[in-house]
Amino acid sequence: MGEAVAVMAAERGAKVVVADTNEEAAQKTVEKIKVIGGEASAVKCDVSSAKDVEAAINFVVGKYGRLDAAFNNAGIQPRPSKLADLPEEEYDRVMGINLKGTFLTMKYELLQMQKQGSGAIVNNSSIGGLVAGAGRAAYHATKHGVLGLTKSAAVEYASEGIRINAVCPGTIETPMVEEMFALGDLDESASKDWAPIKRLGKASEVAETVLWLFSPASSYIIGQPISVDGGISIT
Repeated sequence: MGEAVAVMAAERGAKVVVADTNEEAAQKTVEKIKVIGGEASAVKCDVSSAKDVEAAINFVVGKYGRLDAAFNNAGIQPRPSKLADLPEEEYDRVMGINLKGTFLTMKYELLQMQKQGSGAIVNNSSIGGLVAGAGRAAYHATKHGVLGLTKSAAVEYASEGIRINAVCPGTIETPMVEEMFALGDLDESASKDWAPIKRLGKASEVAETVLWLFSPASSYIIGQPISVDGGISIT
């Protein structure tokens, strides 16, 4: 989903910085953008590290002078486990990336956007931020938490020209979901049946929503969790 947003944003004229703990993966996205004539750079960043996040934002500002839009997308999903059986170390790891990572990226993005008096942030929550899920308590807790951060910060910064919203994707065709299918952690047929639309979502469908939330077309939308889930959340 992060790659889809980056490429689509570049296609529409944005100068893009791709931040990823996997520098090679970030660079591959940059190369895709350059092939289509876009401008992009890659920066290595562990979102659970304040030092890394601050450095990444400083890189953006140093290169382009400002930060107009940010998609906070980094996240992991542990193997299914009942809450009492979940190792503390795994819980901390998921919280560190999914929730603390969102806090840190927002923190340093907001510090820059305040200086500008403008900006748009979109956080990637999940259908897991809206509903329960057996065996996925830690993941769902982080994604509910992302919505809490989104709503509270949206109220705090709306008057300063900064809009903050979130997307809540359903089951989207991504490498993480493909791995879950392969491991047997998620059933592909059941996932399709879960959605009234009876198919998986595409990363491009999430990207279209994110770019709309970045744009002036959504200028009166503040602190909203926008479901991109094929209808799951309304059933």
